[in-house]
Amino acid sequence: MELMKPLSDFFRAIATDYRISITHIGIYVALLQFRLDKGFINPIQVYRYQIMDIAKISSPKTYYKCMRELSEYGYIKYVSTRKRNQGSTIYFLDKGS
Repeated sequence: MELMKPLSDFFRAIATDYRISITHIGIYVALLQFRLDKGFINPIQVYRYQIMDIAKISSPKTYYKCMRELSEYGYIKYVSTRKRNQGSTIYFLDKGS
């Protein structure tokens, strides 16, 4: 699989989606980077702080809002545990092809 395809597909999909902000883009790209670092698996298990650090986001409220919206808009499937000892599960959905 071409590593840039998910990013290209995402940017193609958001080209006309007025709901997507720079924060959504930052979080999605951070998720892709985390996924790449883990061997490009789908789904990934992540803790909030890991993605917030990569995306340079300091507010948990902003993180949860954007993750929920990316899931609602169909870019990812976000399964939050909100448990300290278990990361949330993120599924990458194919919106681009």
